[in-house]
Amino acid sequence: MVSEHKLYLLDTNILSDMMRNPVGLAAQHMRAMQKQSETLDAPPDICTSTIVLCELQFGLRRRTHPRWQTHLDLLLETVEVMPLEPHIAAHYAQLRTQLEAAGTPIGPLDTLIAAHALSLGATLVTADTEFTRVPGLQAENWLQPA
Repeated sequence: MVSEHKLYLLDTNILSDMMRNPVGLAAQHMRAMQKQSETLDAPPDICTSTIVLCELQFGLRRRTHPRWQTHLDLLLETVEVMPLEPHIAAHYAQLRTQLEAAGTPIGPLDTLIAAHALSLGATLVTADTEFTRVPGLQAENWLQPA
């Protein structure tokens, strides 16, 4: 039997929810994935983008809460932060051009996050419906009940 390898890239709103509500739906979903991966003897393929980490750090500077920083630090022990590699620039340029030509652009940081997910072949985990306009992007919302 062939195992399906799936990479999940967590968006800002998902990680932010996990920081504020470590027993919420998104956190429960991630723990369930981690538990399932233990039985398969493989780590869950859960990551985030450097762009998302930038947004989270900015948010923490604006609204200081020591518990949220602690929760982020704990999350980063199990969620790999993927660097922006040079090849992502081509994905970004193509995506931004495509969205603007269609008259459906999204925010510049969201465009970078989407391009990062596309370049990795990752499913973007987000509650932001703006990403539904991105052609070819697989997305899931862990803030909705299964």
